Amino acid sequence: MRTALQNFTGGEIAPTLYARYDLARYRNCLSCMENMLPGLHGDAARRPGTRFVADMGGYSVLIPFSFNALAKQNFVLVLGDHSLRIASERGLEDVAAIATPYAPNELLDISYAQVGDIVYLAHSNHPLHKIIRRDAENSSESGNTGSTNGQAAYSWHLEAVALNTSIKAPPTPTVTFSGTAGSYTLRYKVAAVDANGRESLASPAGQCTNGRHPSDWVQGNSAAISWPAVAGAVEYNIYREEAGYFGFIGVSAGLNFSDQNYQADTADTPKEDWNPFADGNYPGVVTFHQQRMVLAATPKNPQAFYMSRVGDFENFRKSRPLQNDDPVEYLIASGSIDAVTWAASFGDLLIGTSGSEYKATGGDGTAITPGNISITAQSYWGSAGLAPIIIGNSILHVQRHGSRVRDLFYSLEKDGYAGNDLSIMAPHLFEGHTILQWAYQQTPGSTIWCLRDDGLLLAFTYMKEHDIWGWSRQVTDGRVLSIAAVSGENGDVLMLVVERHINGQSRIFLERLASQWQDHEPIEEAFFVDCGLTLRPEQPATRLDGLDHLEGCELAVLADGSPVEGCVVHEGGIELPYATSVAQAGLPYASALASLPIELDGPSGTTLGRQRAHGMCTARLYRSVGGKYGPGRQELYDLPFLPEYWGQAILPYSGDVSFAPGGTWTASDNLWLVQDRPLPFRLLSLVLEVNFS
Repeated sequence: MRTALQNFTGGEIAPTLYARYDLARYRNCLSCMENMLPGLHGDAARRPGTRFVADMGGYSVLIPFSFNALAKQNFVLVLGDHSLRIASERGLEDVAAIATPYAPNELLDISYAQVGDIVYLAHSNHPLHKIIRRDAENSSESGNTGSTNGQAAYSWHLEAVALNTSIKAPPTPTVTFSGTAGSYTLRYKVAAVDANGRESLASPAGQCTNGRHPSDWVQGNSAAISWPAVAGAVEYNIYREEAGYFGFIGVSAGLNFSDQNYQADTADTPKEDWNPFADGNYPGVVTFHQQRMVLAATPKNPQAFYMSRVGDFENFRKSRPLQNDDPVEYLIASGSIDAVTWAASFGDLLIGTSGSEYKATGGDGTAITPGNISITAQSYWGSAGLAPIIIGNSILHVQRHGSRVRDLFYSLEKDGYAGNDLSIMAPHLFEGHTILQWAYQQTPGSTIWCLRDDGLLLAFTYMKEHDIWGWSRQVTDGRVLSIAAVSGENGDVLMLVVERHINGQSRIFLERLASQWQDHEPIEEAFFVDCGLTLRPEQPATRLDGLDHLEGCELAVLADGSPVEGCVVHEGGIELPYATSVAQAGLPYASALASLPIELDGPSGTTLGRQRAHGMCTARLYRSVGGKYGPGRQELYDLPFLPEYWGQAILPYSGDVSFAPGGTWTASDNLWLVQDRPLPFRLLSLVLEVNFS
């Protein structure tokens, strides 16, 4: 039989599915997809290499800082052993390291959320902190400023969040009653308001004992209230006691106020301090929803979450009685102590716990308030402590124990959220492992990069509206420690911290995934090496320097578009056999894919178990050079690529390449395609001719 495979979006699947040719997705899957990425059009392309950015010197974890779509406004926060540094796709910023309270074993457990120029960091072992970026000219702390490549300098700071801070409360006001005296005690409080509209705590109650109840006031009765000035105050709010509450009666821009029997609004009362995170009860989860900061997972109440005042993220002061913009406290009663592991704003407030996933709403599409909140369980899978990723109309989260990936999306039939196990076809990639970090690279390719606990990087191509989802393994000579994605010059940029063994020593580097090789670029610009650099000498040269970070390593080199083998870094450089104008030099890696067994149900029954062998096969390639084929990874032969002119680089080829894999009769007919040279390889389709015994 002769069959065509032209869709590889299913990625790599588990060996236990090799006999499930009855599945609709079987034809779109492969038995191996290593260092290849499924394209959204069904093709499979070699992943780009990684570019060396900086030597980190020690273990580090990355947190993205995405201010807007401009690449120069986006950075990665590099958290190390009690230190913070700032980096971008261009390299480490010229900013002095900032001291932090976080130990290396705590870094991956930090929950973070960004609003504008501020990133909040939550960890249950430490008070809530925030990283602040300011323009350097507006900062007096010049030690944490710097600029890179002529960009405007910024000042970076880390500080503990002081909740409920404001200007000082006024001292006790003086109260004088005018008119016919009585025996009723009038009590007043005054609160100062700053230029940002933030109100202080109320003053102690000032009183006079010879007053009359406002309902008994007659013409000529009034109360004069005065108080000392408060630094930073632009006005003052005045409250009068009524039925046990201090109700709002007016505003004064000066230091006195005359109460002419104004109605006391007991629905608007002075704020009272409330801090559920005192005495070491630090939150471990942070996010934002409906203009409130959401904090959760405290040691004393792991299943509770708290929401700040509206528009004032660091303010948890309450009114008495509660108002709609007051803080929210909710304890999720689930029958067991299921700690909150993540929270995300997704139209509704979605909350993941170790036992369930919940939706928090205000009911009928209204906002959440202290008196109007509804919590509804959406699923009972349980979630790991990894912040979810929102893609289009879906939200992806890692299931409890960190070994399954699921999505959540609104279901009209359920009138709630439903989801699927997105790792069901590739459980072999997760068994015995957990996902430590993940990052979403929207362009190009809509790829989620998942970091496994053993340092292996997994790529998950996901586009729900087209039913595209598939896994692949991204192997490098080393161990990935952390990842983060930020918007860059040509799409989203994946930043990586990688531990590599260089010249007998363990080194930790900051690297970034190179941009995809574009159709308009010549072959000499193709970048398919890891931890590499692009070297451009002023004049063509045989000696290329600048590779000190790879001292003693044998590199893969693409010199003027042709691969050069056997180059070893010595004293920071390599020697080439001919003068070169541009070279891509770095660690080699191999890209491989292998087809699944071809099976069918024919007139004489199934082909399962039958001996088979390959005949003539054809690969349709797009802008590719080189590559190998064979019946197994240990038995490979070069695809027939030749240069147009001897002595010149082979130009990228688009079209069909036919070959006979050979091999003996076997019960499995896997066909392997491998690219182990620093050259591009992109497969559009694979036509297999299979002879059954």
